[in-house]
Amino acid sequence: MSIVPICSAYVLPATLWAMATSWTRLERLSPQIGVLTLDRPERRNALSVALRDEVTEYLALVADDPELMVLVITGAGDVFCAGFDLAEFDQAADNPEFAARLWASSDRYHDAVAQCPVITIAAVNGPAIAGGFDLAVLCDLRVASSTARFAHPEYTFGDVVYGPLHDLVGGALARDLCMTGRVLSAEAALAHGLVSAVVDPGDVRVAALELAGRVARADRPALLRTKAKALARAREAGGRTLHR
Repeated sequence: MSIVPICSAYVLPATLWAMATSWTRLERLSPQIGVLTLDRPERRNALSVALRDEVTEYLALVADDPELMVLVITGAGDVFCAGFDLAEFDQAADNPEFAARLWASSDRYHDAVAQCPVITIAAVNGPAIAGGFDLAVLCDLRVASSTARFAHPEYTFGDVVYGPLHDLVGGALARDLCMTGRVLSAEAALAHGLVSAVVDPGDVRVAALELAGRVARADRPALLRTKAKALARAREAGGRTLHR
């Protein structure tokens, strides 16, 4: 993976923390707080194999960082994430080798996000659709733009990742959203406790960083133990994507 330094308000000297690759950017804003941006706006930040693999590698750096406490995850442009890149599903249908690579990438990516040992905050700057909805749900906390919406339209043609959403909102709402594809607005997501706040579109990053700052006031060892307890109680225990 080719790494190109980018501007950052704080760069930990001993790491390669401020970096950009083809489809993502990772910034260190303080010793305790980082931001990971999906940077594929021309494709609505769709989760290609390459983008997922970059996220997985970045999260490995995050997991090994001795100071970081909070990672904010967001999307470039006005869409958080449109889910998996459907063009790659077409390619996988005719190429068993690529299909195996696609699902192996998916499993690594989902495990990396779900099991990240630091606190993750989704700054949902626009629609979070299908796998984008999953990404938001796999984070610990969520702040949403008023333009955000959440939906699982893939229920019409394939499996839906169900378990993590159930753990957050309960079976009734999770089954509704996963079995009907119903679109949940930002305000409805707030009412159901799926997001912590809804803000104007231009304020999402600021609101997420304010929340990150509040989290980062905690004692780091105690905070990471709390995250470990949350992971232990969740039914999300890793494994293949479509078994979740």
